Amino acid sequence: MSASHPYRDALDAVPVERREVALAGGVTAYWAYGPEDAATTIVAVHGFRGEHHGLEPIVAYLEDVRVLSPDLPGFGETPPLQGRAHDLAGFADWLAEFVGATAPGAVLLGHSFGSIVVAAAVAGGLATPRVILVNPIGAPALAGPRGLLTRLAVFYYWVGARLPHRAGEALLRNRAIVRVMSVSMAKTRDPALRRFVHAQHDQYFSRFADRDALLEAFRTSVSHDVREFAPRIPQPVLLVAADRDDITPIEAERHLQTLFPRAELVEIPEVGHLIHYETPMPAAAAITRFLAEGSATRPAR
Repeated sequence: MSASHPYRDALDAVPVERREVALAGGVTAYWAYGPEDAATTIVAVHGFRGEHHGLEPIVAYLEDVRVLSPDLPGFGETPPLQGRAHDLAGFADWLAEFVGATAPGAVLLGHSFGSIVVAAAVAGGLATPRVILVNPIGAPALAGPRGLLTRLAVFYYWVGARLPHRAGEALLRNRAIVRVMSVSMAKTRDPALRRFVHAQHDQYFSRFADRDALLEAFRTSVSHDVREFAPRIPQPVLLVAADRDDITPIEAERHLQTLFPRAELVEIPEVGHLIHYETPMPAAAAITRFLAEGSATRPAR
């Protein structure tokens, strides 16, 4: 599906370079955005079935910040983890190793499933001055306002695992099912923006390596949420939440804020679980202000 990119001009103004780093679990592909000499570096972790492109609209509006955006293992251009499961411990350990190899002491940002990975890693001891969680998973996925859809998703992935390999892969990459998911999450009434959202999902949502890694990651995504780790994160935390999020309702995000020792909640109206696509400018503005409140130091390289 062809659609214009509403953030293209801003994104084209940001320098970007594709890089790779060899870690214990294999090679990780990542993209470095912004000036090399920026005072602040952010490591940004995307959500389930996404890859680095999804966070680019927010990156486009972060001025004078260095952003390192890896593809999670098993997604985009990063192959699956070697020799271990794609469970939460696997993803958290991978993130700690990635940060240690590329930007020690960086600010950490996670979107959706990435919020769980970031929270688990920081609670487990990953050093960072500040934490940013966009559309954080602040309640069990099966208990959200669309818990029925989540249960249908569980059944969808279960069927995908049980079918013969080729048929299972075809089901999990089915464009019609991807479109149903995209339509259910998009809240904007702007036709051009909706076309952009659907085009992004059409292009990037099925770039997973294989169904085994995908199914392991899915089980991880619905088995954990940020509440497990919030009390063990002493750093300042910014929660950027949506008032129409079908995965974590805003009431649950407000409760999540109270579980952190130091957390601020920014609520963006008239958007759901796609803040990064539909309202990246308010999100970037909140992040910029949050970063300015701390003493930004450049991580060693």
